Amino acid sequence: MPRIKLKELENYRFSYEKLINIGNINIAGHTGSVEMTDLIQEARYRIMKSLGLNDLNLGDGMTGGIMADIVINFKGEIFLDDVIFVEMDFAEFEEKGYRIFYRVLKNGRVTALAETGFVTFSFSEKKTVNVPAAFIEKLNRITEKQKC
Repeated sequence: MPRIKLKELENYRFSYEKLINIGNINIAGHTGSVEMTDLIQEARYRIMKSLGLNDLNLGDGMTGGIMADIVINFKGEIFLDDVIFVEMDFAEFEEKGYRIFYRVLKNGRVTALAETGFVTFSFSEKKTVNVPAAFIEKLNRITEKQKC
C-alpha cells in the first residue's frame, strides 16, 4: 500500500507540553487520527496565541488561515496520562499559503509526524490573499525555541 512518508525537520522553533486526558483517547484506548488532529490543532492554537496571532488574524488584522490539508504518520502509541510534547514550525511559504510541520514526542521518542497546509484568506472579502508580511516578519524574529 502506498503511503505518504513525512520527514522530520532538523529544527522546530515551538513546543507545547500536554498531559493526555480521557478526551484525547479513542475507544481502542489510545490516541487515534481524530484525537491526533485535535492535539495538533490545540498545539497550533496555543503557539499562535503566544505569538499574538490566531486563525482569523495572522498579524495584519485582516488575513486568516484555512486548513487545506493534513497528513499524519503514526510512529508509536499515546495513552491516557502520557505526557507529550508537540513540536511545531512554519515553513514552505508560498504566495497564498504555508505549511506547518509537527513532531509529537513521548519520553523523547517520536510518536507521530504531521503536516498541515494552510491557505491565507480574507474573511471580509471572502477570497484567498497573499501571506501577510507581518506574519512572516514575526516568525523570522523567532530564533530560539519557544515553549508555550
